[in-house]
This record gives sequence, C-alpha cells and structure tokens, in this order.
Amino acid sequence: MKWETGRRSRNIEDRRGRGMATRGGRGVSVGGGRGVAVGGGFGTLLLMLLVAFLGGDPSDMLSGGSAGGDYYAAPGATSPQEEQLADFTSAVLADTEDTWHAIFQEQIGQPYQEPRLVLFSGSVDSACGFAQAAMGPFYCPADERVYIDLSFYEDLKYQLQAPGDFAQAYVISHEVGHHVQNLLGISSQVRRLQQRASTTDANDLSVRLELQADCFAGVWANHAQRSRQILEQGDVEEALNAASQIGDDRLQQETRGYVTPDSFTHGSSEQRVRWFQQGIQTGELAECNTFDVASL
Repeated sequence: MKWETGRRSRNIEDRRGRGMATRGGRGVSVGGGRGVAVGGGFGTLLLMLLVAFLGGDPSDMLSGGSAGGDYYAAPGATSPQEEQLADFTSAVLADTEDTWHAIFQEQIGQPYQEPRLVLFSGSVDSACGFAQAAMGPFYCPADERVYIDLSFYEDLKYQLQAPGDFAQAYVISHEVGHHVQNLLGISSQVRRLQQRASTTDANDLSVRLELQADCFAGVWANHAQRSRQILEQGDVEEALNAASQIGDDRLQQETRGYVTPDSFTHGSSEQRVRWFQQGIQTGELAECNTFDVASL
C-alpha cells in the first residue's frame, strides 16, 4: 500500500502507556457498559482461545468504568517499529477522512463528521465502558471514536494469519465504516430492532451491520484508489484474506470444532469477502444495503 507520502490525521489521541492490563494477562472484564461498542470481530479468535467467547457483542466485554475524556498522554518507551505502525495508522485514518468527505458530498449531499482514533496499550476507558486489548479494535458510537492497540497488528499477522499493510488498513477502514453507519443513523436503528428481536434475529441484524461495514471498507478502497492510486500489487488479496480469516464459521470451527450459523454475529468468511468485494468493485453506498437482501 502506498501510504508514506499521504498526509497524517489530526484526529489521533495517543493514550499508550496508560493501560492497566498487559498483553500477557489478556483477561476479560464483563459488565454493563453505558454504550454499545461495535467491533470488527478482529480480536475474536484470540478471545475464543482464551475464554471460549463465541461471537458475542463486544459490548459484553465492556465494564462500566468512568468514561474517558479528551486527553493526550505522552506514550512510554516505544520501539521504532511501533512508531511506524502509529504513523501508518494516522496516514490511513487521514485517507479515510479525505475519502468519506468526498463520498458524503457526492452521494449523500451532507458533510462528513470525522471520528477520532485512540491508540492505547493493554486497556482503555471509553464512553462505552472499560475495554481490554484482547477484544481487538472497536468503535464506540457514544464518543465517536475508534480504539486500537497497535499490538493487534502483530496478532493479525501471526495469530489470524493475515499479514500485510493493506490487511491492517482494512481493519481501520472497517471500524470507520461503523462510524459511517453511526452518522447515517443505521446503528441506532439496528439497536432498536435488536431490543425487541429474538436472539437469532438479533444475531442476524448484527451480521448485516458487520457485513455492511465490510462493504463500506471496500467503498473507501475503491475511491481512494481512483483518487490517489494507493494500491500496490497484492493489496486487495491481503484485505480479502483478512476478511476470510475472521469469518464466524472459520473461528468457530477452529475453537470448538463445529459451526452454528444461528450464533453468527459478524458473518461467514465467504460473506465477509463477498461484501468487501461488493464495495471495492462498485464504490457505491447504495450497493452496501445488506438489510435489503434475502441472502447475504
């Protein structure tokens, strides 16, 4: 991915060094958060291996600690490799900002409100509650922030078998896709429907929300490529591989040896790949309406 010459985002909050949990102690705090965090499912495999967490809502892992305010903590000692990842994350976020500003103007006719992205280490306090790094990157609609522990990129490469910088960019753009859903009012509509739905129907709505975020990630890639030619050979394959590796069917098969489709909350590998491809091939928000199709 060609990212080095791009601009950097001003919407980065660096809270590294403030986490109270360590990677070696990857635990789970379960409690009632004050918001509903929306995750990409990227940390799910690691959680399954540790605590048999099988595809639940990431908000189940958020405890009701005090919401973190806006602050900018100077990070502790970091390696050059980690700083490069932070720089990369800022560049990708900036590219999503430029892209979604243009898409909102062209396809929706309204201004785009940029999210903030919080870098943290170990654990973090968000407006949706207290979260451990083990849950992976997530988006909190209550404070309109994407949260990511940079160590997740290592997990993405080695634990989830999804290497490559564009695989990392796919993770970021998926979470930004949840922000787009929040701005469009889709997320709140889904939450209201889930409150009065059966468990199976609520899971189906969650899958459709996640697949739409995958499609939105593809829409970003389409426009970014047309405007700035960011893609290099093999980049799309990296993203498709990442989408495939985090399908609910693949994760359930690896952790418990069988698959229960009714319990899916993020979609199968084939579905995640299909909807990312839908977005990157069409570049149209209207083509990402996962809620208006009978078969995903």
